[in-house]
Amino acid sequence: MSETEQQIFETYAKDYLPVFNRYKIVLDHGDGVYVWDIAGRKYLDFLGGIAVNVLGHNYPSLVAAIASQAAKIIHASNLYYTKPQADAAEKLAALSGLGKVFFCNSGAEANEGAIKIARKYACRIHPEKSQILTAWDSFHGRTLATLTATGQPKYHEGLGPLPAGFDYIRYNDIADLEAKISDQTAAVMLETIQGEGGVYPPEDNYLKKVRALCDQHGALLILDEIQAGIGRAGTFFAYEKYGVKPDIVTLAKGLAGGVPIGAFAVTNEVAAAFHAGDHGTTFGGNPLACAAANVVLDTVPQKEFLARVEVLGAYFKQKLVELQKKYPAFIVDVRGTGLMLGAELASDAHGRDIVNMCLEKGVIINCTVGKVLRFLPPLIITEPQIDEVVSVLDDVISRYA
Repeated sequence: MSETEQQIFETYAKDYLPVFNRYKIVLDHGDGVYVWDIAGRKYLDFLGGIAVNVLGHNYPSLVAAIASQAAKIIHASNLYYTKPQADAAEKLAALSGLGKVFFCNSGAEANEGAIKIARKYACRIHPEKSQILTAWDSFHGRTLATLTATGQPKYHEGLGPLPAGFDYIRYNDIADLEAKISDQTAAVMLETIQGEGGVYPPEDNYLKKVRALCDQHGALLILDEIQAGIGRAGTFFAYEKYGVKPDIVTLAKGLAGGVPIGAFAVTNEVAAAFHAGDHGTTFGGNPLACAAANVVLDTVPQKEFLARVEVLGAYFKQKLVELQKKYPAFIVDVRGTGLMLGAELASDAHGRDIVNMCLEKGVIINCTVGKVLRFLPPLIITEPQIDEVVSVLDDVISRYA
């Protein structure tokens, strides 16, 4: 460990709120799917900033757009119009097939806005139509409302009283939703593919059945695509893969390739519930973030780009399945779609150790819920890079299996 690294670790320990369980490297720069730390060590990045760096690092057109916009105007209040925001809204509205778009700063803000407009819309039908149904093991953000929407009690401890009106269902269990939805339900809010909860895609036409129940009870369907969207599933929106269309979709993470941004898109009918002053943001949709988002929105939706994600995702998943067959008592499941994949371990005894050992061997991955190795690489990876990651995993797992 260099003196500079140690100094940075000490500074964090002294000055930064200790809310992150960080790995002991200090990242400095990146290029393509690789990053380097300040000591010059090179890493193959198969986490992509947790699904953020969809175009990798130092992507030329993204860097150029950010630099060009920074030289013009970085921030303008939403009291005024800007072309980058108008362009991004037009593209996102067209891609979603929904009516109106709002830009904010993060996924939590996008989900917060979705909850607000769903409640406002439902209130026009009946003042007591306010229930929001979300799924156990979901993750929707860190604000009090989105944390309450998150169906993981460990995140709720010590933060009460939490906002009222949220109830939980079991994901992929349509009978549980049938038992809990009613005419008092304002919205059902689900991740199209559960991410932090362990990478669980919908099964057996689940989302189509959810859509039908929402229509039956006059409830809105909100799909949280903060992690699963922006091409990660092999379609621009993951919901396209499952033959459904939501009333509201939320996005963030990869939308601007690494520049902070969030968004939610709604139907024109839902949009009519909001008027001037009902919602707002200071930084959301600023020209710099939207200039970056426009590069992503021009690049990722291309048919060739998405087709490549499909092919690489299938290849990567097959390689992980082969690894599971090699270590069947250690890896109990491989699931996911596109380049959002998870390999579930038999127990949570070695998850973080495996991530640390991969890091020592120059590969960045992640472990969620203690035992699901999660892979969210930039969408520009190659087959040889997949092979390299699987080879490192094979070597590391062989020490424990």
